[in-house]
Amino acid sequence: MSSIRILFIGAHPDDCEVFGGGTVALFAQQGHSVKCISATDGSAGHHTLSGSALIARRAQEVQAAAHILGVTYEILPLGDGQLMPTLENRMLIIRKIREWQADIVITHRPNDYHPDHRYLSRLVQDAAYMIMVPHVASQTPPLRKNPLFLYFADRFQKPNPFSPDIAVDIDEVYQQKIQAIHAHQSQFYEWIPWIEHHQEEVPATDEARQAWLQQRWTFPVSPRMRHSLEKWYGPDKAARVQHAEAFEICEYGHQPTEEDIRRLFPIMGAV
Repeated sequence: MSSIRILFIGAHPDDCEVFGGGTVALFAQQGHSVKCISATDGSAGHHTLSGSALIARRAQEVQAAAHILGVTYEILPLGDGQLMPTLENRMLIIRKIREWQADIVITHRPNDYHPDHRYLSRLVQDAAYMIMVPHVASQTPPLRKNPLFLYFADRFQKPNPFSPDIAVDIDEVYQQKIQAIHAHQSQFYEWIPWIEHHQEEVPATDEARQAWLQQRWTFPVSPRMRHSLEKWYGPDKAARVQHAEAFEICEYGHQPTEEDIRRLFPIMGAV
């Protein structure tokens, strides 16, 4: 089995873990080449910390999560809450996809609550064809084949709801995913509880925090996701899955057959 090169591109330094951490861990566990990128520096994601202090803290948290997942992680020097689909940023994304020689690229969908998520999705979409064009971002050699582009799951319904085209059983690595999310202390025990008005619920001890985190971030399997799991794992195994991650196929880039998906997702095993 040849190594798969997979690139997760999140808008912030924790998005890859939240939306794809289990899948990241499974690919890395099998020895595939996995890289996570945060398109912004995370400098807006706190209510008290700011500037270089917050950037440094989030960079430390990213490296801790990367160590837990066993992957490469890079933070791009773009401002949090300021990401725009500019030509300059498109060239940057094109270069990053080319440099990794990605077989699979996964990012946010274009309809999302956060502008950074939306505009990153636009940037990756705009790169999807251009990564093969030699005279665009010509300082980095073009790819000779188009990767499979996928979207993270979300709850948004308009203009169209998320489609779980590919679903991955992450039960085996669920605790690893929780540990990676736990590494982002500034986010899950400080910033998010503050912005969502439940900071009084955050436990004081490390052990209690991890238990609390699992209660709040359960990643339940929806009926549509269960149906997708049945396709990829068979009904017997799908019925037993407690935690899963799902991805939608982008209409840009490589349009895969079922055989292509099984080849690119060896982590699903044989049915």
